[in-house]
Parts: sequence; C-alpha cells; structure tokens
Amino acid sequence: MSSSRDYRSDADSLEKNQLEVGVHVVADGRHKFDVASIDLVQRRLKQRHVQMIAIAGTLGTGLFLGSGKALSGAGPVGALIAYALVGSVAYSSLCSIGEMTSHAPISGTFPHFAARWVDPALGFAVGWNYFYTNVITVPVEITGAQILITYWDSNPNHAGIYTAVIIVFACATNIFGVRYFGEAEFMFSLIKLTMITGLILVGLIIDLGGAPDHHRLGFQYWKNPGILAGAGLEPNHVSLDRFLGILNVLVQASFSFQGMELVAIAASETENPRRNIAKAVRRVFFRILIFYILGIFITGLIVPYNDPNLLQSTGTAAQSPYVIAMSNAGIKILPSIINAGVMTSAFSAANSFLFCSSRILYGLALRGQAPKIFAKCTNSGLPLIAVGFSSIFAFLALMNIKSGSATVFNWFVNLSTVGGFFGWGSINLTYIFFHRGMKHQGIDRTKLYYWNRLQPWLSIWGLSWCIFFILINGFESFWSFTASDFLTAYINIPLFLGLYFGYKLVKKTEVWKPEEMDFVTGIPTPEETEGPYYPPVGFWEKVAAFLF
Repeated sequence: MSSSRDYRSDADSLEKNQLEVGVHVVADGRHKFDVASIDLVQRRLKQRHVQMIAIAGTLGTGLFLGSGKALSGAGPVGALIAYALVGSVAYSSLCSIGEMTSHAPISGTFPHFAARWVDPALGFAVGWNYFYTNVITVPVEITGAQILITYWDSNPNHAGIYTAVIIVFACATNIFGVRYFGEAEFMFSLIKLTMITGLILVGLIIDLGGAPDHHRLGFQYWKNPGILAGAGLEPNHVSLDRFLGILNVLVQASFSFQGMELVAIAASETENPRRNIAKAVRRVFFRILIFYILGIFITGLIVPYNDPNLLQSTGTAAQSPYVIAMSNAGIKILPSIINAGVMTSAFSAANSFLFCSSRILYGLALRGQAPKIFAKCTNSGLPLIAVGFSSIFAFLALMNIKSGSATVFNWFVNLSTVGGFFGWGSINLTYIFFHRGMKHQGIDRTKLYYWNRLQPWLSIWGLSWCIFFILINGFESFWSFTASDFLTAYINIPLFLGLYFGYKLVKKTEVWKPEEMDFVTGIPTPEETEGPYYPPVGFWEKVAAFLF
C-alpha cells in the first residue's frame, strides 16, 4: 500500500469521506487482493470433514495430559476459572474469524484479513508469526506422540525409528492432498471425541462410587485439600499465591485451546464454505463447554490437586488425571487404551498444524508477502511447495533424541508459545476494524451466513485478554530471574514488532480508514461458493445432520 492511498469507488460518489449505502471501495491492484487467477486450491473438504475438524481437529496432549498440570497448579476451582476464561477468549476469536470468513471464504485467511482491513504490515507480521508458531508445533506434537509410545516400549534406541515413522505419516497425509487430510482428521476426530466422552463418563462413574472400590468421592477433594492451590511463589501470602496459581494456569490452559481457528483456515478448500463454517462456529460454544469446561470440572472431582502423581512428567498417559483416578479406584485395563488414544490425538494435532502452516505460507505467497514459489499448486489443487517446505520442520523432532540438541529444540518451542496469543489478538483486532468498516460503508452484516449479536464487544473482550496473556506469559521469571527464561517468554514481542515496523518502513504502508476498506475485490459471491441446500430426509439423515 502506498502512502498516497490509491483507491477508487465503484460509483465515484465519495463526498466528505462518506460512502452512500451500497457503494463500496475497490482497492488498487498493487495490493493483490484479487488472486483468483493464481489461487488454484480446490474445494474438496466436505461438510462432515469440516464439522469434525471444528469440534476436535486440534484436541491434543494439551487437554488430555495438560489438565493434570493445571489441576496441580491452581486447584479444581482455580483450573476451572482459568479454563472458562481462556475458553471465552477462544470463543470470541472464533466468532470473529467466523464472521469475517463468512464474508470472505478465501485463501490467506486472517493474516490476509489483517492486511486487507487493518494494515498490510500487520498482515505480514501476523502471517509469518503464525506460520512459525504452527510449523514449530508440528515437531512438538510428533515428539509427544513418540514419548507416548514409551508407555509400551521404553528402549531409547527405538526413539529415532518411531519419530521417523510418525514424521513420514504426518507429511504423507498432507502431501497426498486435502481430501486425504480431511478423511484422516475425520477418523482421528471420531477417536478423540469418543475418548474424551468416555473419560468424562468414567470420571463421573468414579466420582459417584461406581468404580471397583465403590468409594463415592463427591466433592470431598474440594474440601480437602481445597478448591485453590498456590503457585509456590509467595508462600507467606496465601491469597496472593493462589491468585498467581490461577495466572500460571491461564497460560497453560491457552495452549489446550490454540488451533481452534483451523476450520476457518480451511475455508478456501471447503465445499459450501459459508454454510459449513457458520454451522461449525455455532457449535464451538458447546465444544468448549462440554469437552473443556466439563472435562476440567470432572478432573477436579476425582483427583486431589496435591496428588504426587500429578507432578510427574512422563509425557505418557501415566500423568493423565483420569489414569491416576482409575489406578486409585482399582481400574486396570483402561490406561493402556487411553495412552493409545492420546497418541492418536498427538499425531492428529501434528497433522493439523502442518496443514495450517502450509496454508498460511501459501496465502502469504499469493499476495507477495512470501516467495512466490510457495504459491505453486499441482493440478489437483495442492500447494505442494508450501506443504513440502513446512514438512521439513517436522524433522526437528529428531533433535530431541540427543540431550544437547533437545535444549536447542526447547528454545524453539518456548519462542513459539506466545505466538498463538498474537494470532488470537490479531483476529479480534482485525474484526474490530472489519465491523467498523462494514458499518461505515452501509453493509448489513446480518445478511451474512454467520454473525454474532455480541459483536464487537466479543472481539474487544478477546483482544484485551490476549494482550494480558502476552504480558503475563513469563511472570514467574520475575520471582527467580534468569535471562534465558525471560528472553524465551518475551522475545516474541520485539520480533513481532520488528516484522510489523520493518515491513511498514520498507513498503510505506498505512492503516486503512473505514472509507478505504475493500469488501469486494477477489471475494466470491455466495452464488459462486454455495450449492443448493437439501434438507435431511428420514431419521438417519437427520441424525447425521445433527452430528456432522
């Protein structure tokens, strides 16, 4: 975008920077908003793929294993507060990106939205930051899957073999094309949903005294040891220490929720994207309520927060609070089954994050914010170069085999942890601009396939908390300060600002004003993306429509 702000109206009726209702701005061609001629991905994800990806696509070890750490860190009510708060931020972010995607189901997703409606420099910074965050999470999840295998085979000499096999499968699933990715995620999501539902039911049975020991727990662990745990940073100030415990778990909980925006990233490759994304976003509230909030609530009923087994870091199902509760209750068979399910979820999450990173890179390349070679597609619509380049990072998982390399690998991971907050924050910030621009240009957002009555307050809520999460991410380092901990917690802030201001200075971009925002160019009409709707007929079709 040039400093002269070149734009034109499709009706040449600008007067005092106010647009008449129904008259919209079309941006100058240099911004590359219209990339239809080179955007060759194909809409191959079906409704059932999208719905299952939305419900369980990125459910991973963060929820299944990380809930135990959250429980020990803040206690049952503290963890519940943390998960509910972070869940509300995740929900606000998904509602924001869902509405923008309902208007523009195109490649590039929210980094492009940021470039289109806030500032091209923000789109550049968000895109590259989000690409790094996702691409480095791929080897993290692969490593998690390999560690889970040690539950059955603890021979360290086999770690490299297992890691290599998982890498090959994750890369192959993405390289074969989006249809294979969709089918794989559909099956993995079914497994994960079955497992989390089963765990919640088993936890409830244990709590009510249905386990082999027939001991009814009720709310006894809320009374002893209590509902809140301290962070151990201020032992002489109990209330402050408990508050710090909740703050610490806020950061942990957010990692369990990140990646929920995957369904919107896949919009450009989804059949009937506006209809299916709208349906998926509406269901997310119930996903958060049932699988996260109810899950952490049951966890706090069946395991005391001071159980020593919660403090172990095996990386296998042995540290899951559900397995600990089963062992305490005398249930012997299920832990191994749970470990297999969690391993599947870790592989699925790696698969999903690899898909995300490749599509973000592809979207950046389409509009000249990444090398154009990454925009090349095969005849079947696969951005093969972007997928191949993103797949290379999966091999970083092999660094964990040697202890020296593992230290460097952990640095990479820590540098990426705050990247998800920047992603959520940018989504909510972009929506605030989007909402203001739509209102200024007289576009009725209630005509979209998805819109939320609580906007723009939802996005303001989400943005405010994302800023807070970024600032408290490394607060523990102020109690026992080390330069390495402080840098890994906060260095992403200057890196992000460097990307933003660096691009801004080089390209001389400016923030879009409401009357300059382009809501038309390169955005397909509903008639171009949506096929005819056929309501379900018969009992089983209605059941399938309800589930998928």
